Amino acid sequence: MRYVKYYGPVLALLLLGLAFRPAAPLPKVVIGYVGGYRGLVDVSTINAAQLTHINYAFVNIDKGRAWLTNERTDTVNFRKLNTLKTINPSLKILISIGGWAWSENFSDAVLTEAGRRLFAHTAVDIVRKYKLDGVDIDWEYPGIPGEEGNVYRPEDKQNFTLMFKAIRASLDTLQRQTGKKYLLTTAVGGSKSCVDHTEMDKAQQYLDYVNIMTYDYKTEGSTTAGHHTNLYAATGDAGGSSADRSIRLYIEAGVPASKIVMGIAFYGRAWQMKDAENNGLNRKPVKGVRGGGYTQIKDSLLTSGGYVRYWDDSAKAPYLFHPLKNIFLTYDDDNSVQHKCAYVKQQELAGVMFWEYSSDPKGYLLHCINKELR
Repeated sequence: MRYVKYYGPVLALLLLGLAFRPAAPLPKVVIGYVGGYRGLVDVSTINAAQLTHINYAFVNIDKGRAWLTNERTDTVNFRKLNTLKTINPSLKILISIGGWAWSENFSDAVLTEAGRRLFAHTAVDIVRKYKLDGVDIDWEYPGIPGEEGNVYRPEDKQNFTLMFKAIRASLDTLQRQTGKKYLLTTAVGGSKSCVDHTEMDKAQQYLDYVNIMTYDYKTEGSTTAGHHTNLYAATGDAGGSSADRSIRLYIEAGVPASKIVMGIAFYGRAWQMKDAENNGLNRKPVKGVRGGGYTQIKDSLLTSGGYVRYWDDSAKAPYLFHPLKNIFLTYDDDNSVQHKCAYVKQQELAGVMFWEYSSDPKGYLLHCINKELR
């Protein structure tokens, strides 16, 4: 009895420690984009244990410099995001520069060698100042139009590569000062045009990961309604866009599979259709309507009784159709994510990334990703 009394508390503490031991690190990267452009981020809602990287979106460009347009809230967000490392010490936090709305100044900023040095220095200075882990570039898009009014020119093709060279050199200088490894990544479009207007074989040598935006294949302005984040070509559209096609394009362009990160959409896209023909798939829409985030789709649209879920086995992608309102909605769900994660493992890719964390606040898809990638 005395023996049990003495060792009982020790044994209890040992078992408690085992019960709350952190999960083993993920064998693949799981990169979540977190939108700080809206203002303060509620970091208490972020499941840091299920992420390997957070890409903070977005940092702007002003007069050739990486610029915190929302400095008052950005700096608070940086500090709070860094506290997540108490939960997951291996978590990496990067600034993501650009995005759809803030890419208009890339071409001018990196046009000259002096400009590239200035841009690289100011980007890395944000990393240094706020004790972050690297830089992600989301230039939409070099050499081709993105948002209306964006500056783009033929020289972007070479300057895209030289920009990464300059940032890598600046990060390496910081690494020599701190002894810490810093990351350089990029988000790239999934189209052949995006590949053709870059030198990915040369650019990849400076990059840790190439995050392919394997979503938005269909947008509000598309002439047909269809899958926006399908793994393979859709039924009835064998030559259409898909994640598989995009990934193969980048591998053919010289990016190692081990650096490629597949995109997953945490949001849906939807269209008002003229009628119920083919449940909207591959039919001409009347107009785009709000799609919503996955938590809303799962908890509201799928339980309201109005929407019917369909599965396109060729595309490995779900879609919804509302037969009374004639609304078609394309999205990722647990089933499509399972297929995507299996593909990542089969093709020996680096992992997955997703846009954007707040679209699935209950973490349905993030939990699925972690389950499938372990």
